[in-house]
Order: sequence, then structure tokens, then C-alpha cells
Amino acid sequence: MIDCHVHLWDPAEGFPWIRPDSEHHRVFREDDLEQSGAGLDLAGAILVEASRGDAGETLALRELRLCRPDLVTGYVANLHVHGAGGPDLFRALLYELGDLPPNGMRLGGTSWTGTPESARALVPVLAEAGLVLELNLQQKALTAAADIAARHPELTVVVDHLGNAPDLRTPAAGEWYRDVERAAASPNVVVKISGLLTQQHGVPPQRIAHMVRHVVDALGPDRCLVGSDWPICLPRGSRADSLTASALGLAHLTTDQRHRVLHTTAVRVYGLGG
Repeated sequence: MIDCHVHLWDPAEGFPWIRPDSEHHRVFREDDLEQSGAGLDLAGAILVEASRGDAGETLALRELRLCRPDLVTGYVANLHVHGAGGPDLFRALLYELGDLPPNGMRLGGTSWTGTPESARALVPVLAEAGLVLELNLQQKALTAAADIAARHPELTVVVDHLGNAPDLRTPAAGEWYRDVERAAASPNVVVKISGLLTQQHGVPPQRIAHMVRHVVDALGPDRCLVGSDWPICLPRGSRADSLTASALGLAHLTTDQRHRVLHTTAVRVYGLGG
């Protein structure tokens, strides 16, 4: 299995979203990542930016990928922090990163229009470079992904955390199910099954399994990934607990289909090369 969503951070280096009284307000380094995966039969992980707030985070993620290829199979950097330099400077940065550029760049916010215009202007560069655009939007992420994918058919758009789905016990869940169908109609949209321990805390496992199955059946195993969202998940459970939750709803798949969701699709989508 490739865990397609993990983070590392040191609050002393930035990360203003981490509150001093939070369980996340501690250093999480490579050794912690290694220990969290003990016994899980993992083939690696995609290290995702954690909103440090500066362009240096991209270089830091690259260094972690370079130094610990046994743990970090690929990395997704922050698109926001490169917006001010414009497309030409961003192209130059990707060139300077040589044969180890980001496997994707992430853009987050309340909605697509709520993200910085300067960062959105870099999306065509991602398409040119063959890099993934990863979305972490609090509202209408799936429909935004479908719209972006239609404008840039050569671009792969990965939607984090099932589009930040609402609590399944609320009426808003019905709209989310419809949004999944719209995303499924866009062949270059991929959905990451992650964040379930946090977002669906207290929801019965069978309902979570139904949610996951709906996504996998709608998009197919070649357009679904799984991730633990470690260490964000820790207040609700371990990395193993989180990956187990993400894998709920895969039992109906064949062995080959399940392997594609858990491994092969990540290799293809992020260009991991094996």
C-alpha cells in the first residue's frame, strides 16, 4: 500500500494553523513517520505540504524525499506560496528542482474562488509540466475539480479527503453524493479516500463503508487513492486506524482492483515510476 497523505512538521518553523494547546503542537519527523507505519506493509507515502507559509517548504519537502526515499515516495508542495512570483518564476523553479520536482502542488481554501488568484494562475504551468493539481477545498471541491478538469483536460486533479465530505448524518450528504457523480464524469479527476477519522467521527462504520464504495464504484479503482492524513488523524486514532477506515468499502473489489486503489493508481497519478 502507498499511503497517499501524510505530513511532517516542526511548529517552530511556522505552521500558524497549529494552536499551542493542540495535540498537533509537537514535532513530527521522519522517525515518527517510520514508527507510525510499523507492521502496516507500506510501500511508501506521499508527503503533503502542511501550510508552513513560505516557499522554503517546497525545498524542505524535496530534501525529505531525497534523504528518505524508503519512507517518502513522492511529495506534494504548496501552490499558494509560489503565486506571487508569477508563472515564469514558477516554471524556473520547477526547472531548478531538476529530476526531483514535486509530484503535485496543492491549493486549499474555503472554495475555488476563495483561493488566491495568483496561485490559480499557476495551474496551466502544472498542466504543462505534467504535475498533479491537488485540491483541499472546504466547499464544493468535487464540482470545482470537475470544472478545472474540463478547462485543462491534460491536467490530473486530485481531490483530498473525498472533497471534504459533510457528516453523513446530515442532510448535506445528499448533495455530496450528487457531486461525486459529477466528478466521476470527468476522466481526469481522482479522489483521495482520506480524512475519514476526523470528518466522519462517530459515524457507524457501515455508513462509512457505503460512502467509500460509492466513490470507488462511481470513479473506478484507477481514479481512487487512499491516505491516512497522519498525524492530523491522531486525536481520533492511529495511522493504522485511519488507513483501515479509508479501506472500508473496498471488500467488494477483486484482488487486482483493490491493489490498484491501494498502490497502482498512486504510482500512475503521481508519476512514481514503479
